[in-house]
Amino acid sequence: MAHHGRTTSESIIMETMNEKKHKYGMVIDLDKCNGCGACTVACAVENNVPPAVEKMNSRNGITWLRVSNVNQNESFTENDTVFVPMFCQQCEKETPCLTVCPQNAVDIDPNTGIVGQIPQRCLGCRYCMTACPYHARYFNYWDPQWSDGMKQQLNPDVSPRMRGVVEKCNFCHGRLHAAKEKAASMGNREIDPKEYVPACVESCPNSAITFGDLNDQTSVVAQLSKQGNAFRFLSRLGTEPKVYYHSTREWVRAMAEQKGPHSLRDSQFSAEAIHG
Repeated sequence: MAHHGRTTSESIIMETMNEKKHKYGMVIDLDKCNGCGACTVACAVENNVPPAVEKMNSRNGITWLRVSNVNQNESFTENDTVFVPMFCQQCEKETPCLTVCPQNAVDIDPNTGIVGQIPQRCLGCRYCMTACPYHARYFNYWDPQWSDGMKQQLNPDVSPRMRGVVEKCNFCHGRLHAAKEKAASMGNREIDPKEYVPACVESCPNSAITFGDLNDQTSVVAQLSKQGNAFRFLSRLGTEPKVYYHSTREWVRAMAEQKGPHSLRDSQFSAEAIHG
């Protein structure tokens, strides 16, 4: 069927190419985070992350969002602590997990910048877990199980993942789809930014997490990402994460560059690293 000289397929392709390019990202204020863990609970409930089983530990368990406690390793009166929420950093360039996956189970949405994980394609080789410098990917060693009571709170908009695949944070992709559906029902091509807010952002009691379109220079998240105290973990790798952090504390910013996320868990950071 022709449409102004084009076939239906060509029209769909043109509409996709003309869609506004977003780059969704976050800025997390570590000076506001108190490690309460509300974000981790909200993330698990929203995305149907199964509860731990008896055999799970810190190495084989599943959590899309981990909050680590990092100690400055100073004397009692001078010591300081920071809580660091760590999840998929949504790398933009040379995305490590994408480049090593043999199944094309990892993709980057060109219209949102979100790094997605497709469990139906994943064969469980775990190359992506090895390649991820942020240790933000988790392997399903067991079939997901919920008690009868917990089954009542499962999110019908998010499919549980099967045993033998890798999963990770996707900025609550189910909420993005819901926002798109609502916009389409109202005849709009673009979503209302207020309709797309990830669960961790919504649940934070201290408003420590800001989410939005980094391509929109008028957005709060874009402005915060350019402030002097904004930084990204392991920025020297050149992966250009879309998750920024903020802190006025010099030792925290130095820790982000010197210390990999795999060593964050309840760890200490020497102030000597600031000065080499």
